[in-house]
Amino acid sequence: MRVLFIGGTGNISAACAALLHARGHDVLVLSRGRNPVPVAYKALSADRTDADAMKNALAEEAIDVVINFLGFFLPELEIDYALFADKISQYIFISSTTVYAKPHERLPLCEESPLGNPFSEYARKKQACEEWLLTRHRADGFPVTIVRPSHTYSRRWIPNPVASSDYTLIARLEQGKPVFVHDDGQSLWTLTASDDFAVGLAGLVGREEAVGQAYNVTGNEVLTWNQIYDEICRAAGIDCPEILRIPTDFICGIEPEMSAKLKGDKAEHGVFDNARIKRLVPDFVCKKTFRTGVAEAVAWFHEEPARRRPNPKTDAVFEKITTAWKERS
Repeated sequence: MRVLFIGGTGNISAACAALLHARGHDVLVLSRGRNPVPVAYKALSADRTDADAMKNALAEEAIDVVINFLGFFLPELEIDYALFADKISQYIFISSTTVYAKPHERLPLCEESPLGNPFSEYARKKQACEEWLLTRHRADGFPVTIVRPSHTYSRRWIPNPVASSDYTLIARLEQGKPVFVHDDGQSLWTLTASDDFAVGLAGLVGREEAVGQAYNVTGNEVLTWNQIYDEICRAAGIDCPEILRIPTDFICGIEPEMSAKLKGDKAEHGVFDNARIKRLVPDFVCKKTFRTGVAEAVAWFHEEPARRRPNPKTDAVFEKITTAWKERS
């Protein structure tokens, strides 16, 4: 099949594109051309927000399946609908488990759990995209499949409550600077290696029975945030770091942007039911433990010194919150 990735070089999508290519699919990647696309794929360049540019970039391409990793705004989905309606067999929309209602009423969260996240604009926009696409499916058969990943990481990510896509957390620990975890660090959290996620996604590609359905695609290893920090420190060879346990309300009061990340996500227990995806894709078995995955990530960052530069914005958030906590009266 010819599979078009809208976004195919990111944290999650790169592993998915690689697996589908390895399974014999023709992979096309549409982007603005800012990141290199592997030579094994066909690179297409266009601005996602420009309907004419999209039409021109895809004019000569026969596409079977579209996988949209970048969907966030309804006008962009309307462009996709105009381009692909009646021309493709499946449109896979990568949503997020953040769409589930907060606080959670019952665990584990399944695809029929209530939606509605009042703390996260990201989640509300993803939910709006889901609902619009499913409305189009019911109205005229648009072949959408919804996929909801949770916190998915690759070698380039070190999971933490602030921002996972850099080395900042470990850099602070190596320098003896404090970091924080929300509340007592005992909330439950699911982390999924991108290689494992890719198996679930690839198993949905081209499956007629997946059209019109939503699927959780997450790992099955559930850790507390204290355990997550322990595994990160173990992988980095750091002993007895200064990890402050700070109430979520205090964190969000000092840095309001953390409300979406904590109250709308990580401070809630993240435990998911994957029975639906496993029934359809029996080979979706998450094999990589977080201990193994984070060790691979640390090794990747250590391969080149430039990769270990802290992100100033992420570092500033850690510094602002830990300093305020220590200075509280």
